Amino acid sequence: MKYDVIGDIHGCYDEMIALIEKLGYSLASGFPVHPENRTLVFLGDLTDRGPKSLEVVEFVGRAVKEGAVRYVPGNHCNKLYRFFKGNPVKLQHGLETTAAEYRNLPKQKQKEIRDLFMRLYEEAPLYEILHNGELVVAHAGIKAEDIGKKPVGKIKQFVLYGDITGETLPDGRPVRRDWAAHYKGEPWVVYGHTPVKCPRMVHHTINIDTGCVFGNKLTAFRFPELTTESVPSSLPYDESRFRMEP
Repeated sequence: MKYDVIGDIHGCYDEMIALIEKLGYSLASGFPVHPENRTLVFLGDLTDRGPKSLEVVEFVGRAVKEGAVRYVPGNHCNKLYRFFKGNPVKLQHGLETTAAEYRNLPKQKQKEIRDLFMRLYEEAPLYEILHNGELVVAHAGIKAEDIGKKPVGKIKQFVLYGDITGETLPDGRPVRRDWAAHYKGEPWVVYGHTPVKCPRMVHHTINIDTGCVFGNKLTAFRFPELTTESVPSSLPYDESRFRMEP
């Protein structure tokens, strides 16, 4: 099996569809099908900030249910899940846009979306090991020594939020260590979470969150080819959102 891993979508539904088609998938059946038997993998952070978060949820949720694609959650997915559960979460950092979309729906449609997403999240692995252990997909990354371990405690925190120090930047974002610079594992780790202007390949890791929702582009990593494909964003460019890792 060959894979195409798509980075953080954040509600950029139109760009997601454009990238899927650029990768050679047909959507004629309603689900992505590739003539060369490739499989799409979504890297988490489907929602928040962008204009069509719930359309992304519907597309990915139904495709996963059909067995047509794979998905691992990100930190924004975790927060939306807690919102749908009724837990106290702050409507900020993009969740307010998804919540507004949700509240504008008829009650029956709200229930459909909520049930679809909660099932998607609850049944998803926190990270995936694919291609006979040669490929690992984790939203914010994973240490080599933790691959294959149960994602609880610090491993779960790392997979969802990265190697955070506990400190925050002036704008409130967490300070993260550059774990990829020290990665010595053999499996390729594909991750996102921290926006970069171009895919960042270090050792056997690649960050493919190229900040589509911040006006840059949406990127996919093709495995085992080790190549990338991107489509441009339709949103305004925000230079302040891009910084060197960590």
